[in-house]
Amino acid sequence: MSVAKTLFCLALSVAACALPAAAQKYPDKNVRLIVAFPTGASQILGLLVSEKLGAALGQPVVADFRPGAGGNLAAELAAKSPADGHTLLLTSPSLVISPSLYKKLGYDTLRDFAPVSMLSTVPNVFVIHPSVPAKNINELVKLAKAHPGKLSFGSGGVGSSNHLAGELFKSLAKVDILHVPYKGASIALTHILGGEAEMVMVTVPATIPFINSGRLRGLAVLVPERVPTLPGVPTTTEAGMPELVINTWYGLFAPAGVRPEIQQRISTEVAKFMQAPEVQKHLAASGLVPATSTPAEFSTFVRADMDKWGKVIREANIRVE
Repeated sequence: MSVAKTLFCLALSVAACALPAAAQKYPDKNVRLIVAFPTGASQILGLLVSEKLGAALGQPVVADFRPGAGGNLAAELAAKSPADGHTLLLTSPSLVISPSLYKKLGYDTLRDFAPVSMLSTVPNVFVIHPSVPAKNINELVKLAKAHPGKLSFGSGGVGSSNHLAGELFKSLAKVDILHVPYKGASIALTHILGGEAEMVMVTVPATIPFINSGRLRGLAVLVPERVPTLPGVPTTTEAGMPELVINTWYGLFAPAGVRPEIQQRISTEVAKFMQAPEVQKHLAASGLVPATSTPAEFSTFVRADMDKWGKVIREANIRVE
């Protein structure tokens, strides 16, 4: 074999060996982070993940805020994206709630997504207007049973997490309380403050000034441990209703079919920067609690949360057209 032919074959061999390595390189372009909601915790986390994950991966992570249809617009967009790790979805419990609420969706939560990592949680609290003569959950249950259909709870709309929280309480306590939907949880809270409805379950940060000033009464935080910003409010376990646990969560997903090593790398990088003291301080200032997980842990959690809310929705016969 001639020297030239030998060198040509050697070059081909080197190129062939290099191909798999090149194909495995990730990321090799911008990563698109589709964010299901444009405000509040979603906005804070979207901008944080965009900055920190981009620095960790060595490629820009661009936040793409796609609100609409209760998070379903963003989910459908992500589900139809290439499963190469260059598209991620940041969303909330809407991803596990919607399949039980809607007859038709443009995605299947379990089939079309690969859970990557939990990002954060926001504790919720059960609050009532101070005009209601109940100092704790037991007294509220007794009052509701004595006056069926007379008390009402507000929510951010049919199928919202506030609505489902109220339905779960009704089911656990076996009481008849009227649901009053509003166009958003903040609007519901305003109406509770005005006495137009008696109670609501919302995120802790939204209620702190009103509980501290006495304009609202905190009956229980809906998490297993007391919340430092509301030290005087008991947990639902302490209040005698341990099943009433509702933690609003935010997590990161990739389209199904993404390579496991990419899924794991993103999860690992998220865990690193979420543990940084400056990140934890930044989140705490907004009432967010860092809560990372492995892909396997997050997958188990997603399935359990989907089952939990599916049961509540079926029993309450809730549908959104």
